[in-house]
Amino acid sequence: MNSYRQVESTLKEILEVIKPLQEDWVTRFKIIDELREIVQSIESLRGATVEPFGSFVSNLFTRWGDLDISVELSYGSCISSAGKKHKQTILNELLKALRKKGGWLSIQFIPSARVPILKSISKWQNISCDISIDNLQGQIKSKFLFWLCEIDGRFRDMILLVKEWAKANGINNPKSGTFNSYSLSLLVIFHFQTCVPPILPPLKDIYPTNVVDDLTGTKDDAERRIAQICSSNIVKFRSCRTINRSSLSELFISFIAKFSDINLRASELGICPFTGQWEYIENNMRWLPRTYAIFVEDPFEQPENSARAVSQRQLIKIAEVFQMTRHMLISANLTRSTLLPILVGPQISRFFVNHSASYSSSNGSHYLNPYPHPHPHRSVQSPLQMQQQHRQPLYEKSRPSTSQMQHQAPKVVSPASNMQSQFWKNKGVEWTGAEPSISKKDPFGLTSSIASATSISEVKD
Repeated sequence: MNSYRQVESTLKEILEVIKPLQEDWVTRFKIIDELREIVQSIESLRGATVEPFGSFVSNLFTRWGDLDISVELSYGSCISSAGKKHKQTILNELLKALRKKGGWLSIQFIPSARVPILKSISKWQNISCDISIDNLQGQIKSKFLFWLCEIDGRFRDMILLVKEWAKANGINNPKSGTFNSYSLSLLVIFHFQTCVPPILPPLKDIYPTNVVDDLTGTKDDAERRIAQICSSNIVKFRSCRTINRSSLSELFISFIAKFSDINLRASELGICPFTGQWEYIENNMRWLPRTYAIFVEDPFEQPENSARAVSQRQLIKIAEVFQMTRHMLISANLTRSTLLPILVGPQISRFFVNHSASYSSSNGSHYLNPYPHPHPHRSVQSPLQMQQQHRQPLYEKSRPSTSQMQHQAPKVVSPASNMQSQFWKNKGVEWTGAEPSISKKDPFGLTSSIASATSISEVKD
């Protein structure tokens, strides 16, 4: 087996392990519903809603991924947002309510953050939750990322793999001066824009202006307008693009190679997914005066730097991790056992021992492809289509639950369909158990399928 084949099979096996199961969806619905009950019990939050965003909404979360939740205050139909001090007050009230309710662990209030946040760990599978107030911008960014997943299914796979690799190598922690998950996602977007032929267009070709600046007026109207522009431009891009047929391993290896000298480039160049290009910092008036170790511009909230937490010292470490990984990936004697430690963390590596044993045949060989993988160019499914429903029985029997991975007693989980149906019904989306359809109440819905015959551009006022 040559290097690319070994990397390809290992990457796909990692995806088998880290992609969510039905119980992982159910758990997050339970957390959302529980938090909704707590919010409704607080007098000052009457009329507020609880909205998930982040990787759960964009369908870019792993089985043990965090859950981002926004408590949306009631302002009628118009877009508005509480001031920072008011958000701090509300989160402090919510903190007291969580403690009174019980079952929420390690509650931490971070009032001084750019976006005040309440961090806690739910009793359900120990899922870490970040709770903020009026985070409409976060919700919209999440929806954009989901739409990008629909352009090409390899985008989702790459982000899951890159985030897992970054965590394993200690460069996915903004508290320690490295990348946050959002900036890593933007690096993948940029890679897909700059490979040949490009898989994704410059994001200005999907939405030509700054998204957050257009969140004005009535919320439904603003969301409908943004959705229709994006849908039309995505359809246009898909109709005239040249298909990139690179394998997942080729894309992953070229991603690592592209950013191996990131510390050297960062002194002069910024990464701009909006234009899909490296840009000279000294020529970009939006970025000056430059005070960051590296600039990865947020394409939806320009000119914010999504990598502002990265320190100069840690940028050197980041480059070293890229270089070490590149050297390993192109080495001649690659094996699965040498790849896993650099691609996943110790918790996942230990699980792979059991995972591989489940596929061992009588002659000691491993069955690494328990079900056919989707075509790399086809559109991803809705976030609400459970990943395991197309798997073969052999894989289902051998794959332990998330709770087992966390060394907890297995739980009996009821089917998620009713919870999904109610969740999306509240958002104006009709859920039938397969591919949800979009009602006119939610033309900006998460479940749009741009690649299918029914796209959000078809929704009429």
